Amino acid sequence: MSLKTISAQDAAALDKDLMDARLGGFSLDQLMELAGLSVSQAVYRVHPPSKGKNILVACGPGNNGGDGLVAARHLIHYGYKPTVYYPKEGKNELYQRLKTQLHNLSVPFISDFPTALQSSDLLIDAIFGFSFKGPLREPFASVISQMESTSVPVLSVDAPSSWEIESGPPPEGQPGAKFVPQTLISLTAAKPLVKWFTGGRHFLGGRFLTGSIAEKYGLELPEYPGIDQIVEVDVNGAGKL
Repeated sequence: MSLKTISAQDAAALDKDLMDARLGGFSLDQLMELAGLSVSQAVYRVHPPSKGKNILVACGPGNNGGDGLVAARHLIHYGYKPTVYYPKEGKNELYQRLKTQLHNLSVPFISDFPTALQSSDLLIDAIFGFSFKGPLREPFASVISQMESTSVPVLSVDAPSSWEIESGPPPEGQPGAKFVPQTLISLTAAKPLVKWFTGGRHFLGGRFLTGSIAEKYGLELPEYPGIDQIVEVDVNGAGKL
């Protein structure tokens, strides 16, 4: 099966349909919870706790960062030791509640990204998602440059941060031009940027689409195994067992 990619415009419209009371009936909280759960399962699949428990979660100010906060909560229950870098917090009250949940679990929030990265076994890149438009601003330009050069494996949420959804990595010489994470999890549907993704593993997450919404956007729903919220696909989008 070949998985169709979906443009940034259609991805935004699809999210709107999912939150339409008559079409999808989902709340933002629900979608973020399902996305974060999917991310946490992808982490467990590629990097079980036996490979190292120190997970650094880099979060941006939008929904992609919220997905990272949710993932961190699940990871601590799986036996990991997540640490969160969240320099520009989202203004929505939802993000504050996600922070409270992590504080109540004693998950540390740090401001020194380079030092935290040195002691991490895996980095979750939850900075920018499908709505990203450049240019990069600090502190994220520096953070992405460090992600680009680190030997710590990186799992990117929906998009490698700094990449444009339609055109992939930024031009040569800009932060992120050579950034390719080892793992990518596409949420709801793969985006056109996957054609530039040459990392080792690619997952699709979001086991909640209805047949009617999938049909509207020309998406063929994959068969998710068992109770998993993720399914692995190859870099070209074809189904992978």
